[in-house]
Amino acid sequence: MSDVGAALGGLVRLFFVDQRRVWKVGAVAGRSYAELSELFERRRLPRGTPILLDDTMRPVEPLTSWFRAMGLAGRDAKTMKAYAYTALMLFNFLATRSRDFVSASEADLLEFRLWRREQAEETVGQAAWDRDSAALGQLYDYLVQRGQVPGRPWRPTGRTASLGSGVSRDLRVRHMELEQYLFCRDVGFGGLRPDAGLDGTFRGWWPHRNRAACELALLTGMRLQEWSTLLLPELGLAGGPKPTIADVDLAACAKYQRPRSAYVPLGAMALLDPYLLLERPRIVAKAQRALRRRSRELFVIQRLDADSTRIRGVLDGCTVTRVIKDMDPELRRIAVLETGDGLDPLAVFLGQGGAMLSFSGWDRVRWRAWERMQQWSSDREAPVLPRHCWCYHDLRHTFALRLLIYLTREALDDIKARKLPMATLLDHMVGKLDIHNVRIDGPADIRRLRKSGKVEKALTFKGRISDIADDHTEETFRRSYAHGTTLRVIAGQVITTATTALAVQGPRGPGRPRPRTVPPGSGSRSGTGAIGAGYRAAASR
Repeated sequence: MSDVGAALGGLVRLFFVDQRRVWKVGAVAGRSYAELSELFERRRLPRGTPILLDDTMRPVEPLTSWFRAMGLAGRDAKTMKAYAYTALMLFNFLATRSRDFVSASEADLLEFRLWRREQAEETVGQAAWDRDSAALGQLYDYLVQRGQVPGRPWRPTGRTASLGSGVSRDLRVRHMELEQYLFCRDVGFGGLRPDAGLDGTFRGWWPHRNRAACELALLTGMRLQEWSTLLLPELGLAGGPKPTIADVDLAACAKYQRPRSAYVPLGAMALLDPYLLLERPRIVAKAQRALRRRSRELFVIQRLDADSTRIRGVLDGCTVTRVIKDMDPELRRIAVLETGDGLDPLAVFLGQGGAMLSFSGWDRVRWRAWERMQQWSSDREAPVLPRHCWCYHDLRHTFALRLLIYLTREALDDIKARKLPMATLLDHMVGKLDIHNVRIDGPADIRRLRKSGKVEKALTFKGRISDIADDHTEETFRRSYAHGTTLRVIAGQVITTATTALAVQGPRGPGRPRPRTVPPGSGSRSGTGAIGAGYRAAASR
């Protein structure tokens, strides 16, 4: 609950739906347990849906209806929360002018922007305001659908139809060198000295857990929400012999809930062993009393399917079955397995009290690691550190860059095998095509290159591995394509285009050949710009 200020008619308060808190409180005045259960069955709302109530505890419209529509549409709880606070700030701003959302004019909205950006007690930057403008655009689109307003009250500008700037900002894309990564993993997260010796002054918690998480993030390329919410069954660790590798199906915890798979290689699985054997049992044993006391709030698993893809247990007093990959982070956080000897949390990475470590908890771990790296930065064994603290997404960038380097090497091998008349892939991309007036039109956006799902260690490209997947017995990364465009696929398409052009132009010679344009849809999906950007990023290492 949050007080959001005084509006017309009194104080308004913001609440968020959470049925589990009702059972945690126990008896509710004026309502029996059966009546509450019947109410929740009749009125279903997703967890995290905002509800705005006035001083008489009645819904404030049209915001409450908009919140409910977003919840039923499956919007993320964090997105709904951010949109709710933005809409409520505008609600109170208009109330001081005796206006509401329907009667608001363009001047009111522009003055609200001015207040947020320059005159409020705590102003916001352009990026924060762009998020606010997205929320207001969604709100007024909803009001247009309901017929309450004829359209958005502001006029679109040349760059955008919203109140935002319409300017895309460059992302901070950083990667780690091998020495930087080892220093981060072992000294920062692991509490060792730069010479790999033990540091007697280290007073951190669970260094094996932190090192294992760092290794897993790098070698799989998963995002923070993906690897930090992994469950034991997803890695084959729910019983029986421990596997050497794993394939994880991601869905509810993936970005935009887009299903994909992530390959967990041997190195990442091996570094989990010290944590699983030494630290995790201690965390679980110390948390038993707290887990038993909170058992009514937890998802107590009673049975795992043989293939470890579905679980069955008691949630909110009802026996339910859930598909593991479709469990959101909040449900994963309260999932525990009844072993007979106690409750064992299903989450791989645990914090104090046996709960899955939260995102803010991982952020604290990261900053403590950064402080240790800075303390040892003057050591002769220490690598050069960046000006800003490393973040977990830098590990994903490192994974992507190493994959691009490998795929570029694969494309070079293809060129040699086909004995094409060109010196290097870079010459082919930026030189040979220009000589023969062959152009590949398309936006230079390296973000369209997809990362592979089945990979081995991203830091080195040595040796062979056996059976890295069901039908893969190849070198590192080999034949491991993503679900979209990869650099090797793009390079192969460009090579084919150039070969065809050379064959056609060969009899006439390279004097003044007729220019040929290849549309984006018929050849490479990303164009020469993306290939050149990817190659230059890999070569700049």
